[in-house]
Amino acid sequence: MARTWFITGTSRGFGREWAEAALERGDSVAATARILDQLAPLVSRYGDQVLPIRLDVTDRAAVFAAVRRAADRFGSLDIVVNNAGYGHFGMVEELTESDIRDQLETNFFGALWVTQAALPIMRAQRSGHILQVTSEGGVRAFPGIGAYHASKWALEGLSQSLAQEVEAFGIHVTNVEPGPYATDWLTGGSRASEQNPDYQVIRNRLDTGWETGDPVATRAAILAVVDAEQPPLRVFFGRSFEAVTQEYHQRLDTWRDWQPVALAAFGNT
Repeated sequence: MARTWFITGTSRGFGREWAEAALERGDSVAATARILDQLAPLVSRYGDQVLPIRLDVTDRAAVFAAVRRAADRFGSLDIVVNNAGYGHFGMVEELTESDIRDQLETNFFGALWVTQAALPIMRAQRSGHILQVTSEGGVRAFPGIGAYHASKWALEGLSQSLAQEVEAFGIHVTNVEPGPYATDWLTGGSRASEQNPDYQVIRNRLDTGWETGDPVATRAAILAVVDAEQPPLRVFFGRSFEAVTQEYHQRLDTWRDWQPVALAAFGNT
């Protein structure tokens, strides 16, 4: 049975790949982008299956209007993908107020506004699936992209609470956590703060030789997630599992070592 998707950031990258994956199998897609002309190839190829919408996700009123327009056009809202976002490079001390606020406005608040707009429709349907594209950077962190991590960790926490709040309404929530992929995230999809030369020694140590995955390969993966009877709360795309597992073992070891202090801090023992 064909379903309706609402996908933000469909001009390129994962958003474009997943929109095409949905459309190729006969689903309908409300595709959003800040520049409407970038959606023309989708409309040309798939016609009425696509509803192109110009949208800046930081505009809350525009987001609510866009989500309602999609539901009215297609008659339902089955899958929402919060994909719009960008990366910001800068040491924490280097971040200006606008750097961090802009990062959170897009990556965190933009996803929140779309989620809030979709929930009344999905609750009325007693069904739906919200996918938050958080990245591997939503569960671990590296130096030099603290603003990005802040936005993604915030979205992870919000979505874990959300999943428990909406389960009774038949709504699923999944945090999709891609590792490095050969998109333009490092170029056109990112911004940077003015560099403080004192941090160059840290920048020199950063490993930028990541092995990157093929974005096209995520098409089948995203369909597997949305088609699952019981989709996961979190799922990695790519080869992040081993590195993240090692880091989480280190966290557990540290917490275990400090457990006597933790218990003593409780008192009454």
